[in-house]
Amino acid sequence: MVSLDQIQTYMRQQLDEDSEQKSVTISADSLEEALEQASVELSLPVRRIEYEIVERGARGMLGVGKKPFQIVAYPAKKPIAAEAASRSIEIDLSLLAQDEEDHDRHGEVFVRLDPGGVMLKVCPPTGSGSRATEREAMEKLLQRTDGDLDKSRIARVVKNADAEFVKVGDYQHNPAADSSLTVDITDSEMKVYLMAYPPGEGGADPSVAEIVSYLQSNGVVVGVDEEAIQRFADEPVYRESVLVASGEPPRDGADARVVYSFETNPGQVTLKETNGRVDFKELNLVHNVVEGQMLAKKVAAARGEPGQTVTGRLLAASDGKDIELPVGKNVRLSDDGMTALAEVNGQVMITGGKIVVEPIHIIAGDVNLRTGNVLFLGTVIVKGNVDDGFTVKAAGNIEVMGSVGKSTLDAEGDIIVHQGVAGKTAGLIRCGKSVWAKFIENARVEAGELVVVSDGIISSTILSDGRIICKGRRASIVGGQLKAVEEINAKSLGSVAGSETVLEVGYDPKRKERLSQLDGRKQELRNELSDIQLNMGTIENFVKAGRKIPPDKKKYYQELKERKIDLEDDLKKLDKEATEITAYLSDLKVAGRISASGTVYPGVKISIKDAFLEVRNEFKAVTFVADNNTVKVTKYEETDADVSISRRG
Repeated sequence: MVSLDQIQTYMRQQLDEDSEQKSVTISADSLEEALEQASVELSLPVRRIEYEIVERGARGMLGVGKKPFQIVAYPAKKPIAAEAASRSIEIDLSLLAQDEEDHDRHGEVFVRLDPGGVMLKVCPPTGSGSRATEREAMEKLLQRTDGDLDKSRIARVVKNADAEFVKVGDYQHNPAADSSLTVDITDSEMKVYLMAYPPGEGGADPSVAEIVSYLQSNGVVVGVDEEAIQRFADEPVYRESVLVASGEPPRDGADARVVYSFETNPGQVTLKETNGRVDFKELNLVHNVVEGQMLAKKVAAARGEPGQTVTGRLLAASDGKDIELPVGKNVRLSDDGMTALAEVNGQVMITGGKIVVEPIHIIAGDVNLRTGNVLFLGTVIVKGNVDDGFTVKAAGNIEVMGSVGKSTLDAEGDIIVHQGVAGKTAGLIRCGKSVWAKFIENARVEAGELVVVSDGIISSTILSDGRIICKGRRASIVGGQLKAVEEINAKSLGSVAGSETVLEVGYDPKRKERLSQLDGRKQELRNELSDIQLNMGTIENFVKAGRKIPPDKKKYYQELKERKIDLEDDLKKLDKEATEITAYLSDLKVAGRISASGTVYPGVKISIKDAFLEVRNEFKAVTFVADNNTVKVTKYEETDADVSISRRG
């Protein structure tokens, strides 16, 4: 069952497609000519073009009522193979109904008395309809006249059935007895009704030219219905009013409107599927935009199209009403005033009827199933906690007033966690600048500048391109691996229990870790390359021995050869990157130091550049530095890093 939400979603998609679709408006004497011209302008074959008829054309009669066809043409949305299947959707339903009516139609016979003689027209059948016969033609002719008839000519007209009037006989014409016409112009000159009176003895039926001339003489010059007149001339209906002309009513212009490029309904949730299952964490409740991105565009008000009465009197039409694009904070108008553009990165929304971009996204409670994962091109403030399994990513800062569990926080700026991180061995905190937290436990932290913790770091992996500072009454570092470029400073290092605590400074930890990854990857590629060379050598030995190699083995050898080339290229790239990192680490001019204002317990392992020390005795208030490739113990030095949160930004 199709839901209302699905229908609304489909309609929005269609509106988006329509707004992006290239279209041309064509005016031509016939539909065929209009489509040919559209084919040229769109550079597409006619079969790849869809179109809508804006105004049906008319051939006109004697120069009266002639109108061109006007269409809007655009590239077909579906591939050619799908055109036949979708044809029923594209065809005008009124034309479809007409086609069904005309599908099976018998041949028809029309007789009219013209001043020049007796006229006969025979129309061919359509579909499985039967042809008109000479007998039918004779019966109709004899109903209208007893004049001289040419039977051989009647036979030819019936046989040809070319839908044209042909003279088949003579009669004694009496002009005084011709059919007479009256016209009634009603509905404020918007409708014209024709009434004809039957001819007398020897009188002629009214012709198309006579009817048109009569209408002109009565001031009817617009909206003549040539089909209705032709039908009347073929088969006159006497003493009945027939609508033969209609005025063109004025068409007021459409009002200006705003087309938004984002979802304006904040309650509209779009769920994503992952491996066939709906991911309820990906709710996409935030619509991110970047500076300069189009947020909305105005469709200008349309000019009204004046109408005309049947006598040619113009009827005024109103132009559409204009509106202003409702731009608010951090949104600007384009030079032509037709487009709203974002001035900053952030979340676009409608507030107070205006389009605004908020560079700060505030989550009033926790990040959980209600909010889903958060991705924002600005700063994110979480008033509550970040629950296990959820992700918050921001192009600015992330500030969490509560705690963070087994979650992922990723920011280009700073990350502040007021109540600490309990990562449960799977939490990840990564930022381009600094991290502040009350405590960090069983988590991985990667920071571009500082890592500042007040209560302690326990069994965690910390990588900092600057310093790791653990400063407070309970500021201890217990267990885990901590690596910083410049400094590690805490109240105490290690524990009485002798927990293995690895502290490294004096080099870039991220690049060193990358170097380790490169070494591992290079070894994997070398092992694979060795296996390939062994397999290739086996096949080459068969060839040298003169043994015939089956086609599948030849193909396998070629695949091995191509893979060997790829592996060698990959190894060269990895070697180059490893060489660059090694050179960078060698040139790094950072001395590095590790300090404890309180106690350093046995079991702590200290690395400062190339110097290494495993602490076996307890130390108090010391700073470790490197001296001639050895770790030297000196008096405690207070850190000079500015670790106040207010410094950020």
